[in-house]
Amino acid sequence: MASTTRRLAAILAADIAGYSRLMGADEVGTVQALREHRSAADPLIAQHGGRVVKTTGDGLLIEFGSVVGAVECALGLQRLAAERNAGSAADRRMEWRMGVHLGDVLIEADDILGDGVNIAARLEGIAEPGGICISDDAFRQVRGKIEAEFADLGEQSLKNITRPLRVYRVRPVSASELRLAPATRPPLPDKPSIAVLPFANMSGDPEQEYFADGMVEEIITALSRIRWLFVIARNSTFTYKGKAVDVKQVGRELGVRYVLEGSVRKGGQRVRITGQLIDAVTGAHLWADRFDGSLEDIFELQDKVASSVAGVIEPALQSAETARSVARPTIDLTAYDLYLRAHALVFYSGAANT
Repeated sequence: MASTTRRLAAILAADIAGYSRLMGADEVGTVQALREHRSAADPLIAQHGGRVVKTTGDGLLIEFGSVVGAVECALGLQRLAAERNAGSAADRRMEWRMGVHLGDVLIEADDILGDGVNIAARLEGIAEPGGICISDDAFRQVRGKIEAEFADLGEQSLKNITRPLRVYRVRPVSASELRLAPATRPPLPDKPSIAVLPFANMSGDPEQEYFADGMVEEIITALSRIRWLFVIARNSTFTYKGKAVDVKQVGRELGVRYVLEGSVRKGGQRVRITGQLIDAVTGAHLWADRFDGSLEDIFELQDKVASSVAGVIEPALQSAETARSVARPTIDLTAYDLYLRAHALVFYSGAANT
């Protein structure tokens, strides 16, 4: 009789909260959204040393050689889900519930079995949507090793687990946010970069949210056509929707130099859209304007405003980048010599034509 193979492993169990309800509302759309969420999650899982053991409908079972890797991956997956859910209606969001446990597992081909797996699954079952619960065994391995908040939930009786288990809830250091952690903040790209924040709905009419969000999407699309400009995707900027933000902090977190913010105000069939362009490094206002139009043809109005905004922002950014380049001294003497030669050629060429 073959001997049973065992090993110690960190197990992460995850599933989508309210998946049956989502399927009942839109079966095809839910399946596609789940596929996209999993596809986005795969590189993050691999980055933290995880191996997807199995998928079960809306669930995932992932094995790690490190508890630190498992919990950091869980935090990263929740952050990623929050970014992808930004801008979605509350009843259409896909939110993970996760459980992490360190325990002995049985090995059967590529599968893992046993109490270690069962405990992780039960921990996932008591986690809130968007939440993570870990066992006491896992907590002892990660305490003081990762930047996160741990709340002791006391001993919990888990279904089909013989003894009560002490459980901890894990949250990012900024408990109310699921944004990029400071350690992963991206550097400023080499070319000019901009983030378009969700526009504030000043109408007091919740139904105008869709218009404000659509306006931002159109502006992002229009700016993306400027080839020399790096534009942050909607999924990242909409994590700031409905929140009072510090533009400088947004710039640091998203790795952009410029931020465009604005508002939408409706009165009858008329609408006013305002926008302002800000240097996220210095906080200086570079441009501001307003646009008035009729709601008789919403899509035409969105296109018109988006084109106008992109049209005036492009030269404003070029001017700002030129001023920044002039103000930045060079330590490359060869470059300075070439600049002087070019300047002389331009001067003499101009003089010859007068």
